[in-house]
Amino acid sequence: MEAKLMNCEQAGDKMLDWLNNQLQADERAAFEMHLNQCPDCQAELQATRKLWEAMGSVNVPNPSHNLPIQFYTMLETFKADARKKEHKPTVWETLRKGIEEIFAPRNVVRLAYSLCVLFVGLVGGYWLNDRRTPDYKEQIEVLSAQVQDMNQKVVLSLLQNSSANERLRAVSYTKEIGDVDEKVVDALFSTLNNDSNVNVRLVTLEALVQLADHPKVREGLVHSILKQDTPLVQAALADVMVKLEEKRSIKPLQRLLEQDNVDIIVKTKIKETIKALS
Repeated sequence: MEAKLMNCEQAGDKMLDWLNNQLQADERAAFEMHLNQCPDCQAELQATRKLWEAMGSVNVPNPSHNLPIQFYTMLETFKADARKKEHKPTVWETLRKGIEEIFAPRNVVRLAYSLCVLFVGLVGGYWLNDRRTPDYKEQIEVLSAQVQDMNQKVVLSLLQNSSANERLRAVSYTKEIGDVDEKVVDALFSTLNNDSNVNVRLVTLEALVQLADHPKVREGLVHSILKQDTPLVQAALADVMVKLEEKRSIKPLQRLLEQDNVDIIVKTKIKETIKALS
């Protein structure tokens, strides 16, 4: 069989196959015929042969024992990232999240209060437009009292919450209640005298000062003086006594002044309070 003629470009493509003895007989003959007549391809073949031999002498490193672990770790990370990107919240998940947010403890009181006010407004509007019901004012007052009672029960419940933030909210909600009953007052004093969180006790003291017109509040504040063991609350109570001009507090303040464990700064504050009330 007569060998086909081959140019330099075709010969260059066949060099590696020739070095690996992978050419067909006719291709090999054409390649060698061209090689015998082309100095440039001879030089290129020589350079390719040296490079090939050098690559054959390079040591191939053994794979690390940690390679499978590293590979599967990377694979799991990639799969986890892919799942996060592919996951889209369903309509039910979005709805459930919204419901959980609405009924979260921090929103329960406001939600209940708003719904009750809305209910009173709707019922009141109906009665105002119905002239056949002459006693609508009395019935609205009954509904308002029921709303008031429900709000107070919510506050009492939140004051027992284990979260200090929820107890703080409960105390702040007392400002939204018109007339607090004795149960709420007693619960506030229990918080003032026993709560483990100083901030809750200080906020409770502030709320009680706003209720100073209540018959039990002034007396309760005076009795609380000797029940406090925190300098911040002791000093705050001393200021409250001056603000309320409560002279009945002089004796318990004097007894507190005699205690050795009272902070020196608090003692100075107590002395000033006693002087102002005397």
